[in-house]
Amino acid sequence: MAKLDLFDIKKNKVGEIDIADAVFNDDVREYLIHEAVKIQLANRRQGTVCVKNRAVVAGSGKKPFKQKGTGQARQGAKRAPQYPGGGVAFGPRPKTYDLSMNKKARRAALRSALSLLFKKERITVLNNFDLPEVKTKGFVEVLKAFNLDKTLVITDTANPTLELSARNVKNVKVLGSAGLNIFDIMKFQSVIFTEAAVRQVEGALQS
Repeated sequence: MAKLDLFDIKKNKVGEIDIADAVFNDDVREYLIHEAVKIQLANRRQGTVCVKNRAVVAGSGKKPFKQKGTGQARQGAKRAPQYPGGGVAFGPRPKTYDLSMNKKARRAALRSALSLLFKKERITVLNNFDLPEVKTKGFVEVLKAFNLDKTLVITDTANPTLELSARNVKNVKVLGSAGLNIFDIMKFQSVIFTEAAVRQVEGALQS
């Protein structure tokens, strides 16, 4: 079983924590990570863009002038795309971009992403992340102590003091363990866990 150093928020080592190899030291399957990120980004797309084509634009369907005898090209309706106010030709229509991935593969992708960070030594575990007050400076000082900037913070319970202290810090995001997702892991590339959050993630991702 792999181990990680356990720190307090001042970077004092307070012990070690055993972490499950099945979650944090698994084989890194890059194709699963790629697939999971692609699906998560696709599912964020709303697909609600829409224009009016000639079938739905308001207006008469009457021919603007007779078929023959005018010397002009024949025209079918004023709602045709070539007329001002007419329908749009070949415009975008509502569609869904939803993709799916089975639960087993999704969990495997998360394990691969966490294992990748573990192998690169980009996982930090704190015994807790309790700040004495809501203060951005206090949160930034913790990141500086660990020499981190672009960081994802995973907590075990809601922590309003931490969330409010971190909300104005660039390239930082605070999530509960239940919200852990593949895109944020790969985006931030460094993760701070609370000790209890590690146990919650292990419980959720172990097969």
